[in-house]
Amino acid sequence: MTYTLAMASDQGIQIAEDGVAEVSMTKARASLTELIRGVRWGGKPAAFTERGQRVAMVVAPEFYETALTDRRMVDALRKTLEGMSKEQLDSNPLLVDFAKRYVGFDV
Repeated sequence: MTYTLAMASDQGIQIAEDGVAEVSMTKARASLTELIRGVRWGGKPAAFTERGQRVAMVVAPEFYETALTDRRMVDALRKTLEGMSKEQLDSNPLLVDFAKRYVGFDV
């Protein structure tokens, strides 16, 4: 999001192009309840901004728990791949391809 002078005078929550509700840090207190309700009941994340840049995200508890689980799985996969020999990696091309695409693993 590009910061403009008009943004400095904007009040409350703005919806960004990607659908995330954004509120500036200076306006956050007045909009906090509305922002949290939007996250909880609307199912979309929200962001706090500072000078037009996102500095923190607000997500529903279910999203956060899923993210933690996903992070643990990615870390476990990365650790497993790092412990595999070249022969093991060569014999599992689908696993290696998946890891390159989705985990950022570089063989």
